[in-house]
Order: sequence, then structure tokens, then C-alpha cells
Amino acid sequence: QVTLVESGGGLVQAGGSLKLSCAASGDTFNKYVGAWFRQAPGKSREFVVAISSGGFRTYYGDSVKGRFTISRDNAKNTVALQMNNPKPEDTAVYYCAATLYSNNVYAPNQYPYWGRGTQVTVSS
Repeated sequence: QVTLVESGGGLVQAGGSLKLSCAASGDTFNKYVGAWFRQAPGKSREFVVAISSGGFRTYYGDSVKGRFTISRDNAKNTVALQMNNPKPEDTAVYYCAATLYSNNVYAPNQYPYWGRGTQVTVSS
């Protein structure tokens, strides 16, 4: 079982940059697929990006392709989300998630482990 803690959220201007980090503990993190989801008020949880356990494969949601980048450091048990050129519509609570097995990395129900989330607000 792995415990996830997000950090790095806050207020950022549109067109700026922000980096989120997710620290994992409790198990060997290099066994897990890592992902970021987000949820805006009144909306369902949305897939943002995922990275394979070894870091060799990445998967991006259409709305963030070319702007956000996921990376991981298995030596430090962390997964990061670099947000470049954020837009007001990226405003949401961002959640780190992890799973050992997944047939569909885009689906939130494939992830049994979640952090508590970190708020990101993008001002126009």
C-alpha cells in the first residue's frame, strides 16, 4: 500500500508556470503507475496525465497536451507535474493517484491510491 501527498499548488497567472509534486511512501513506488487527475467544482474527476512505473511511457489528456509534462524520480519516490502556459480552465483540485495494475490508465476507478489533492487556481 502506498500513501501519496501532493504539494506545490497555488495561484498562478495564465501563461505562467507551476510545478506540482507528489511524494509517495509506504511501498516501493517504482512498481506503481503514477497519474494526475483534477476536479473542478461541479464537474467529475478528469484524467490529466499518467506515467508508467519505469517512466518510459506517458499518457496525456487532450486538454493538456503540449502544455503539461509528467515526470518521476523513483529514487526519490516522487512524481511531478510541470504545468506550462496554464489557462483559467485548468483551475481545479489536482490529485495524485497510483495503481499497480491498470487496463485503462485514463479511468479514475483504476486507481486505488489517492492523495488529498492540492488546489490550483489560474487567474486570467
